[in-house]
Amino acid sequence: MAPVHDATAWGESFDHLLECKTGQLVFQDFLRTQYSDENLHFWLACEEYKKITAKTEMMVAATRIYTKFVHVDAPRQINIDCVTREEISENISQPGPNCFDRAQKLIYGLMENDCYPRFLKSEIYQALLQQAERQ
Repeated sequence: MAPVHDATAWGESFDHLLECKTGQLVFQDFLRTQYSDENLHFWLACEEYKKITAKTEMMVAATRIYTKFVHVDAPRQINIDCVTREEISENISQPGPNCFDRAQKLIYGLMENDCYPRFLKSEIYQALLQQAERQ
C-alpha cells in the first residue's frame, strides 16, 4: 500500500495526489466507483502527449486520444463542452503540441473541484489515512 507520508500529502492538494503514481492508482480506483475514471485516463494521456516531439508519433497519439476520449461516440467519452470538442475535431488532422490543452484544463478542473473533494471523504482514502496514523 501507499507509504504513510504519501497518503497524508494527497489530502494537502490535488497536485500532490496526481504527482504520485500510487496516488493516481488509488484515485483511479475511486473514480471507477464513480463511473468517471475516463477523466484521469484522459488527463494522463494528455500529459504523455505533451512529451511527444516527433510529428508522426504526435499524429498517431492525437488520433488515439481523440478516438478514445473526445469523439462524440468515443468509448470513454469525457465531459467537455461542444465548443472545445469541435475545436479539437477541427484541429485533429494537423494536431499541435497544445491540441488538447483546453480540454485537459477543463477535465483537471472537473476532477479537482468535483471528484477530488469526494475522494477525500471516501472510504478508500479514509481507510488509508487511518492506516497511516497507526504506523
